[in-house]
Amino acid sequence: MANWVTGKIIETRFWTETLFSLTLNAPIKPFIAGQYAKLALDIEGERIQRAYSYVNSPDDDRLEFYFVIVPEGRLSPKLAALKPGDSLQITEDAAGFFILDEIPECKTLWMLSTGTAIGPFLSILQQGKNLDRFEHIVLVHAVRYSSDLSYLPLMEQLQQSYAGKLKIITVVSREKTGSSLMGRIPALIENGNLETAAGLSISPSDSHVMLCGNPEMVRDTRDILQSTREMKKHLRRKPGHISSEQYW
Repeated sequence: MANWVTGKIIETRFWTETLFSLTLNAPIKPFIAGQYAKLALDIEGERIQRAYSYVNSPDDDRLEFYFVIVPEGRLSPKLAALKPGDSLQITEDAAGFFILDEIPECKTLWMLSTGTAIGPFLSILQQGKNLDRFEHIVLVHAVRYSSDLSYLPLMEQLQQSYAGKLKIITVVSREKTGSSLMGRIPALIENGNLETAAGLSISPSDSHVMLCGNPEMVRDTRDILQSTREMKKHLRRKPGHISSEQYW
């Protein structure tokens, strides 16, 4: 059973009308970059909880989470209404295996995300531990509109700090922009445009792909990688080339 502790909101930041971040302090136990916590509010006598990945590095005691408001949702609109000084509940222990320790040796690590699922990758990259074993890292963030690229400035800062190891690629599905690919991640893999933009190939011989995002992207991308690149789902008991985390 989860052990809940109280967190205090430090900052609420709205990126768009529907995308926002919360920064809070809470007496949690140490977590591993890529893991998630459950956040909750007590609403009308019921504890409403959802899982959200940490955006911040485990070395940072300012805990950050990234959200999209689901208008009919029971929790996200309430979270969006929180102000500095307000409280929420957070699980003391983090969970999840979407972490670097679970990734086998490879030359190129591909981090493919949609929407708010960029979070765990930002946590991993901001901490920067255990990344020396990869020669190349490609971070892909796919959104509907360019205005949804909330963390692009941070991504660009990270790209500079990694001095050539990290490649940032943004994908926008509903409008054309000069700096982003247009379309969906599975299609951009199938037609080769994602690899062209990265200047790298996705191959079972030297690549591992981490997928984090909506179930459709994760399923369709996994299918494309399996059918066109002969890549397999990664399991502890049976190492492969694809690791995934789904957001609902």
